[in-house]
Amino acid sequence: MDNTTQTATTGITLKLNRKRTALIGFAFFGILLLWQVYDSWCPTFLTDIFARKMYGLSSAELKAGDATKILNVQWIVGIIMACDNLAALLLLPLFGNISDRTKSPIGKRMPFILTGAFVSAIAFPFIPLFFHYNNILGMVIMMLIVLMFMMMYRNPAVALMPDITPKPLRAKANGIINIMGYLGGAAATVLGIFLKLSDYINASDNARKIWTIEIPFIAASVLMVISTLVLFFTIKENKLAVQLKDEMEEGEKQAAVETPVTDDAPMSPANKRMLLAILAAEFLWFMSDNAIGTYIGNYVIYYLNSVSSATMILTIVGGLASVIGFALGGSIADKIGRKWTISCGLGITFAALIVMCFAHPTGVVTGANGEYTFPTLLYAVWFIKGFGMSLVHICSFPMVVELCSSEKIGRFTGYYYAASMAAQTVTPILLGLVFNLSGRWGVLPIYSMSLTLLSFLVFTALVKNIRTNKVQNAKGLAAFDTDD
Repeated sequence: MDNTTQTATTGITLKLNRKRTALIGFAFFGILLLWQVYDSWCPTFLTDIFARKMYGLSSAELKAGDATKILNVQWIVGIIMACDNLAALLLLPLFGNISDRTKSPIGKRMPFILTGAFVSAIAFPFIPLFFHYNNILGMVIMMLIVLMFMMMYRNPAVALMPDITPKPLRAKANGIINIMGYLGGAAATVLGIFLKLSDYINASDNARKIWTIEIPFIAASVLMVISTLVLFFTIKENKLAVQLKDEMEEGEKQAAVETPVTDDAPMSPANKRMLLAILAAEFLWFMSDNAIGTYIGNYVIYYLNSVSSATMILTIVGGLASVIGFALGGSIADKIGRKWTISCGLGITFAALIVMCFAHPTGVVTGANGEYTFPTLLYAVWFIKGFGMSLVHICSFPMVVELCSSEKIGRFTGYYYAASMAAQTVTPILLGLVFNLSGRWGVLPIYSMSLTLLSFLVFTALVKNIRTNKVQNAKGLAAFDTDD
């Protein structure tokens, strides 16, 4: 795999520093670690607590008696989850713009990363604490605090990679960043396998042990703080900005854009059309993906009637496939272009979701609380879907920041996440209403499949496959860089 490019005209060599990129990936490690716990536990917390408030029974009691009422509260769950994302929609571009203009002894991103990480880490364990004591207001307030400060952390943390990575190398760098992120998600997933949320939910009130749900949140907070400290002590923004100035300028010359990008000139119409098309397609595929991510925990517990640890195993299977995709995606994009890499990923994901439509409750009781065995077909679905979406994610963010200068990376990172958060604001509410109206959990794969197909059509039709300028590729050992 070539990680070095050199132009014949300037003689400047662009090297992907794997070690430094992996260290930047500790930021994404913390992000995915916390969100994996958040997305896996919080929708079920909300389902259970609203079931108690509306019907006077726990969600487990409703599942045993009148399971349709579980579906009736999903629209409220969707609104709460969407309110979080609505706040993110406003905050991500804000923190991106502010960090672009920030100057400090520790860099322009690091002040936001440190503040966001430490406040989020303190507030995060209070979410299950308030849930355990049936305090809706306290739980929702803690969720909002975590979300607000994670947005302060997230945009600057993600912007770090393009800040110090030349444009032609960003897809491969993004693969390494995402692998680090999925390691964080895997750490949270392992906790969910041994500390089963379904055991807590299905237990009687007196038998519910708070540490079953508290330990994953505390562990996520501790690991996120550690990952943030590793990032702070190893990545010196100001020093790297000076060291990499010439390489970043050379990367601008090799950018895969229709018209050159400069700091002073307004965005060209061609580049603007490209940006809007990418963001529109991104909105649709995040609507699809977030629908699965938000409701899969409830889908497994309340529809498939399986143990919650099965959801965690799904996450591991999908994560392994994603790591493969992240490792290969940069090279695939080099050969066929970022557009067709994303299009292939969406097509693969669409095929997986078609297969998911055929997964149903097995009816074979094996769990201590009467749970059914988990349909093994879903493991194949998650592997295929994980690989497909990894091809999408490895190229989409680099395509967006390719269209801006180095002075606007935070702002364009904000655009990227604004599109994803807008999707994640709309989709929990919309799908919650669909559940309520249809009374069927089986609409989940159909909903996601339809949006994935639509995103494929929009992206393939409207986005151009612009390749980087032809460069000479280094071979063999020269293609690897291990400098600090």
